[in-house]
Amino acid sequence: MNYELDHTDIRDAVVKLCQDFPGEYWRRCDREQAYPTEFVAALTDAGYLGALIPEEHGGLSLPISAATAILEEIHRAGCNAAACHAQMYTMGTVLRHGSDEQKAAYLPGVADGSLRLQAFGVTEPTSGTDTTSLRTTARLEGDHYVVNGQKIWTSRAEHSDLLLLLARTTPRDQVKKKTDGLSVFLVDMREVVNKSLTIRPIRTMMNHATTELFFDDMKIPASSLVGEEGKGFRYILSGMNAERILIASECIGDAKWFIEKASSYSSERKIFDRPIGQNQGVQFPIAKAYSEMRAAELMLREATRLYEKGENPGEEANLAKLLAADASWAAAEACVQTFGGFGFAEEYDIERKFREARLYQVAPISTNLILSYIAEHVLKMPRSY
Repeated sequence: MNYELDHTDIRDAVVKLCQDFPGEYWRRCDREQAYPTEFVAALTDAGYLGALIPEEHGGLSLPISAATAILEEIHRAGCNAAACHAQMYTMGTVLRHGSDEQKAAYLPGVADGSLRLQAFGVTEPTSGTDTTSLRTTARLEGDHYVVNGQKIWTSRAEHSDLLLLLARTTPRDQVKKKTDGLSVFLVDMREVVNKSLTIRPIRTMMNHATTELFFDDMKIPASSLVGEEGKGFRYILSGMNAERILIASECIGDAKWFIEKASSYSSERKIFDRPIGQNQGVQFPIAKAYSEMRAAELMLREATRLYEKGENPGEEANLAKLLAADASWAAAEACVQTFGGFGFAEEYDIERKFREARLYQVAPISTNLILSYIAEHVLKMPRSY
């Protein structure tokens, strides 16, 4: 099957939806550091944020390839799915490991938009990507847990009803493996925000609606626990392949946006009585970025194919994210260079997309950690950390 034509109806519908949110909409949100509420509402009403939720819980029961098509086309249209993409992969933890009661209570609301599951509390200031060293604790007391600690880079917390939280329920010095003793909780933030939960926004170089969270004796029902206590780390890992695949699709969309902008502009812009695209010094970076994007796209296709077969494509998903992030960044560099000074002007949207594209070298996992994964798990080299 031609991957470009896969889920054509969905792609066309997403493109049409995105036409209602042109560059000026995103520039206004960017200037005001505002959440794109209208855009998220439109995606929700169209059912796209419930694409991976089973029909029995009100979703569309679509395969992950459909979700990649949705996210790619959003970014290819010059929009940004970062305001809501976590809902697609965060809910997977509840779907795979949550109780029947949790699924029935929350997934239908997530699917129809009456509930937002956008926030994912894992990273902490002191531990960063060393997740097993996190310090946030959840202590069971009767019929509830008491949570204390801090999270950082928890995006969309101000615009989410539910928080998927990873906390330590058994001290690290009391477990055999450092990955043990971590548990996942589905927290209804509406019950605790501005009481035992404080949310502080962090202003960043891109409009990403990210925050830091402070838990001060936050009481949550024991029923908030997802799955078994102490197995949270593996629950989080089980969703990483989907996360990598979905983020890679956004990067592919960004790369296509930059490449289309640069190639079109270079064919029209004339200096010294000739299109600048006639010069190989302009052509080559764009052509190379396109080559990198296509290679990343093929790896993404393979990761998606294996995932939909029910396999565990850790290598392919990580490589897809690595290559796609590199391709989008190369395309961003080529686009800015092609536009010259105009690339820095707000009205062209390039500088905004340039800042947004840079994020994926760092998040949701850094390029270096992916390289470490490949070295250790694929090439069987000694563990580096």
